[in-house]
Amino acid sequence: MKELIITGCHGQLGTAINRLFEGNTEYHLVNTDVEELDITSVDKVLELAWDVKPYAIINCAAYTAVDAQEKDIDLSYKINAIGARNLAIAATDTGAKLVHISTDYVFPGTSKKPLTEFDPTGPVSVYGKTKLAGENFVKDFSNQYFILRTAWLYGVGKNFVRTMLSLSETHDEVTVVDDQFGSPTSTTELAKAIACLLPTDNYGLFHATCENSTNWYEFTKEIFRQAGKTTKVLPTSSEDYAAAHPGSAPRPHYSILDNYMLRLTTDFTFADWQSALTAYMNDMGYAKK
Repeated sequence: MKELIITGCHGQLGTAINRLFEGNTEYHLVNTDVEELDITSVDKVLELAWDVKPYAIINCAAYTAVDAQEKDIDLSYKINAIGARNLAIAATDTGAKLVHISTDYVFPGTSKKPLTEFDPTGPVSVYGKTKLAGENFVKDFSNQYFILRTAWLYGVGKNFVRTMLSLSETHDEVTVVDDQFGSPTSTTELAKAIACLLPTDNYGLFHATCENSTNWYEFTKEIFRQAGKTTKVLPTSSEDYAAAHPGSAPRPHYSILDNYMLRLTTDFTFADWQSALTAYMNDMGYAKK
């Protein structure tokens, strides 16, 4: 069987990958999280890679606390940039493929049209800057890589959908920004995209989000509709939200990614975000009975 090293295995995407490959006879997953592997140590990463000799390394590990990173800059670079570099070095040394997950935050968020892989980056937050540095390290140190930029991710674990549903249990109304646009993306769908690319030599940079787009306000309303919640959703602006939450990192106003390279080079198509949300709500038992 082909060995796959998974980093960040307990996170939302790591969990989805494990679920997708459960019972698979082609791949054997070597699951690691921060307790098993410190990706910021190149020696430890190389030691594991040479012990396993993987077919591929799938890097789901990241520091994603966007606001905290504005002050915790060194740790952000260690995990999101140097960690990616170390995994790329290990992949090259052992002849493995590398799947690396990146983010819409590498863009400034000022676009007026869906962003392709060929559009210029320009991150404005520490998180975005460190994730872009990670992308560049992967390109510099690996020659068999898939970089997948995704956005608005939700799955098994802490995420926006669960947060909103939790708030609905204790609040008659919630206030959500209505001027930030993107494509809510299920980890199940992202795991399928990874599985599609993994056995190929179709290397490079890919945007990987569910199809179609919305804003956080409309996304929340759809979550409540599918869950049968009567909690009222009130719109607010990013400016007002930032004023009420001093110290928060700047969020992209426009995060709609165009899966251009997937469309040009594969037969894979993501589900639209509403259908993916319905599947998730049913799977997790959140849908209205």
